[in-house]
Amino acid sequence: MNSLIRRLLGHPETALSYEEARELARHEDPDVRRELAERTDIVPEILYYLAEDPDPRVRRAIIANAATPPLAHLLLANDDDEDVRCDLAAKIGRLAPQLSENEQGRVKAAILEVLEDLARDQIPRVRQILSEALKDVAMAPAAVIRQLARDVEVAVATPVLEFSPVLTDEDLLEIIASSPVSAKLTAISRRRLVTAQVADAIADSDDEAAIAALLGNGSAQIREETLDRLIDIAPRHPAWHEPLVRRPALHLDAAVRLARFVADNLILVLQQRDDLPPEAAREVARVVHRRLGEPAAGERPAPRPGLDVAVTDWHRPSRQALERASFMAARGLLTEKVIEDALFAADEEFVTAALSVLGGLPPEVVSAAILSSSPQGILAIAWKAKLTPQTAVHLQAQLGRIAPAAILRPTRVNGYALKPDELEWQLDLFRKAVSEGRGAAAGA
Repeated sequence: MNSLIRRLLGHPETALSYEEARELARHEDPDVRRELAERTDIVPEILYYLAEDPDPRVRRAIIANAATPPLAHLLLANDDDEDVRCDLAAKIGRLAPQLSENEQGRVKAAILEVLEDLARDQIPRVRQILSEALKDVAMAPAAVIRQLARDVEVAVATPVLEFSPVLTDEDLLEIIASSPVSAKLTAISRRRLVTAQVADAIADSDDEAAIAALLGNGSAQIREETLDRLIDIAPRHPAWHEPLVRRPALHLDAAVRLARFVADNLILVLQQRDDLPPEAAREVARVVHRRLGEPAAGERPAPRPGLDVAVTDWHRPSRQALERASFMAARGLLTEKVIEDALFAADEEFVTAALSVLGGLPPEVVSAAILSSSPQGILAIAWKAKLTPQTAVHLQAQLGRIAPAAILRPTRVNGYALKPDELEWQLDLFRKAVSEGRGAAAGA
């Protein structure tokens, strides 16, 4: 026996007879059996026998052996050892692309059965390894891929959701509707090809991360109407700004609207794009000039910030705008989202009325703060109306035409840049300016 073992361990190139291999398969030393399991010149019967060896190292050697018969994998698919099943998942995933139309029926059926067993494994790590192995296999069994895509474990589902060519639009739409988990939606958004129907479903999910991934996917087919709707609410989603600015084939209105609210570094990216239509490039340039406080060609300079605004400019919003804002506020309908939507629809009269109603401020005071282009004044108006610091930024940029560098942005803890007593002082300043202005107008 010792000479036989030396022949096996020291000279694996030496052929073994069937009787010698059978004797070694029953040896008490698991290292001997493992060495035997690694040999590719052993008859399938011996390898099949070793697939039920009590030592998991032997069974893992059987999985690694390219000569192991497919039917032996069926035994290992339900092995008690997790590492054994993980090894099998990796190997069987590599075998799946070899399932051709001419594959022997019994062999093909065995591999398919192993794949189905592993896709139902109780251990997520096993299913994850299988998903990684099958994610880009065009010939992978559709039933197995669909099961992995619907797996409750994100790490299992996302590889096939992002890469598998087996999944159809119908599969993806069903998953989006039934399992709107952010990581799964994001994986679908990153697919090499996202159709307009799937893109609409992602956009309707309102998932910030998934929509950001969709916008950043240059091959995703996003309808113009869908893109416009996302731009409408993009000011509240900073994570969308960069992918929107870099989105290919932006139409004129989309480019101009983006120029009104994205950060300074992104507006420069937008301005430097060479694929915008000439009229879009010109309009973006005008918006950039306005944001920087510089006159564009043919425009008069904007009023300088301060309180030296003509008394006649301190207009009240129309009665209709004030009545509408009051009506909505009384019914709890005058929300921050309503103000944001009106702001980016350029309905400045209604925004002024809404700020007056929510803050309990005279409309002339709100108007004075806006027309003065005072970041502190507009910040105080937003604070009095109990709006978030993020909306205060949009009010400064859109309503006050304040240059990006001068905007008062939220603090690290997402609070207002000024203290309450400073904000109250700002309000008093504008109240006094309006009062004095009225007196001056009356005496004139």
